[in-house]
Amino acid sequence: MKEKTWVRDYGPILLAGIVTGVAALVLTALGNPKNMGFCIACFERDIAGAIGLHSAAVVQYLHPEIVGIVLGALITAMAAKEFRAKAGSSPASRFLVGMFVMIGALVFLGCPLRMVIRLGGGDLTAVAALLGFAVGIGVGALFLKKGFTLGRAYTVPTGEGLVLPGVLVILLVILLAAPSLLRFSEKGPGSMHAFWLASLIAGGVVGAIAQRSRLCMAGGLRDAFMLRDFRLLSGFLAIWVTVTVGNLILGNYNLSAVSQPIAHSQYLWSFLGMALAGWGSILLGGCPLRQLILAGEGNGDSAVAVFGMVVGAAVAHNFGLAGAADSVAEDGTYVVGGIGSAGMIAVVLGFAVLLAVTLTHLPKKEGAK
Repeated sequence: MKEKTWVRDYGPILLAGIVTGVAALVLTALGNPKNMGFCIACFERDIAGAIGLHSAAVVQYLHPEIVGIVLGALITAMAAKEFRAKAGSSPASRFLVGMFVMIGALVFLGCPLRMVIRLGGGDLTAVAALLGFAVGIGVGALFLKKGFTLGRAYTVPTGEGLVLPGVLVILLVILLAAPSLLRFSEKGPGSMHAFWLASLIAGGVVGAIAQRSRLCMAGGLRDAFMLRDFRLLSGFLAIWVTVTVGNLILGNYNLSAVSQPIAHSQYLWSFLGMALAGWGSILLGGCPLRQLILAGEGNGDSAVAVFGMVVGAAVAHNFGLAGAADSVAEDGTYVVGGIGSAGMIAVVLGFAVLLAVTLTHLPKKEGAK
């Protein structure tokens, strides 16, 4: 009986982690950037560039993976009769928090999912980010215990829950039928991508299985800290193990803290950037991947958070807030990347904004007006 319970509780989330890890490995083999494969923040940043929201020429491409994730979640939610169009839970605050989650992720150069994938490739620069992410989750969990909430959502017309899937379908049609309307990188990470159909299918599979399993990077650590429940965290670990084993088999594992693809060695700011992303994810109720899944289930508030992340990516690149990868100059000199003063100020401002959002959404004490 105990064995059956364990399989029922942990089987779906472990399978989701394994499938997501395999998808990252396959997409990397098919052309996505090394040490990435699957990165929600990076893909949304590239989409922002593709539709002209920023002009960073090396990160512009309309990634079908994002379309696939949302449509995969939508289809499985409808099949399971779990699609519920709802909205109205502090949308403005969610948009703002989504912006700073993205800015924090781009300071590090990756979302929580890419953080795990980087660790699975032997990228030791991601260790600081993991520690920061855990601290941010811990801070958010403390405020959850104090009663933090962005409020309840309300039932809305079905069309409201289909806004984000509809927008993404339109963008996919433009990619296939009128690509001249979009911007595409000719070099850099944005120029590295798998064939569109493979990307769409991989995204759809991950979206479907993540919807059924409730896979969430932030939720895993939150539940471990607050409830001593490690079920969601096991999916996090399954991705890590799968990508590690896959890279070892393929000869792509590189255990090092230097010369990692699309990564920098400013450890303090990787820590702080992902602490910002972790705290913000708790306020939103899930990591960037989870926000896409919830949007696919009809949650208009999560769609607002996703739009906030896309705008946050544009702001990060238009104002020079995002991290720059370490590189090797033509003369062989190792050039340390990281972020400039503008990015540092943005991270500090982000913590102030999240604190303000948090404090204004705590329950009022008795007698307070």
